[in-house]
Amino acid sequence: SNGEYCPYGPERRAETIRRRTQLKIYISADMEGISGINSPEYVKVADGRLYAEGRRLLTGDINAAVAGAFEGGADEVIVADMHGGSNNVIAQELDERALLLTGAPCVPRFAFLDGSVDGMILLGYHAMNGTLMANLEHTMSSMSWHRFAVNGRAWGELGIDATLAAEAGVPVVMASGDDKLCAEARAFLGDGVEKACVKQGLGRQRALCLSVARGQRTVREHARRAVERLMAGERFPLMELQKRYTVSITYKFVPDADAAANALGSRRVDGYTVENDYDRLSQMYGGLWADMGTEQIVH
Repeated sequence: SNGEYCPYGPERRAETIRRRTQLKIYISADMEGISGINSPEYVKVADGRLYAEGRRLLTGDINAAVAGAFEGGADEVIVADMHGGSNNVIAQELDERALLLTGAPCVPRFAFLDGSVDGMILLGYHAMNGTLMANLEHTMSSMSWHRFAVNGRAWGELGIDATLAAEAGVPVVMASGDDKLCAEARAFLGDGVEKACVKQGLGRQRALCLSVARGQRTVREHARRAVERLMAGERFPLMELQKRYTVSITYKFVPDADAAANALGSRRVDGYTVENDYDRLSQMYGGLWADMGTEQIVH
């Protein structure tokens, strides 16, 4: 990295793992990359014809990841319900060993993601918007964002969330989704991150899916392997941090760019595009949890 701000850097993280006997995993769960899901009907809260089934599929993949993490040696697992406005997980069906972080607003984006966490799993993620043949591809807002770029390079939610984790000193150890998401994980995080491919994207609303049982088995096996590797002392690399982040958002509609351009420090690039500069990407999402000073008292 490049002399970046990182309150829980890799040296401190390694020291913490050595000193602490407890191993803690943080699962950020989205819906579009979950086993068996291929259509917006599964993930739209308001009018999704298959949303009830989507919730069951989401909870099933989460339980598979939780089981794998505990089999691998985890002592504590936090599950953050991060799809849309949250409250998608069927709480009464969640593995009783997991802690469920749910509700909105998410400011900072990941509550309790700090130096006490040993590894992060990005579960059910999807490729960035514009990825050819990716299932349910988008970045943050499928309704209004056309392109999200950092320092000129297109990013998706995987890159964003891996950077927020890296600023907290936490490595991403596993990602799950379609084959395009897994390729994105390799491009941003390298070959070492565990990748659970549960479907092949054939278009925005079409995919060749593993059976749900096989998809969940795949998730469980990769989660177990990721935690076993942490237990064995392997150090997963942090997402490389930048000295400065020029974030460029190209909107689908001019009125959305008009509204975004009103924010302090924004620069209007063209009719659709607005730029902002940040020293840390977490500044865009309300900072880091370590800055909040709120202790976790539920375990």
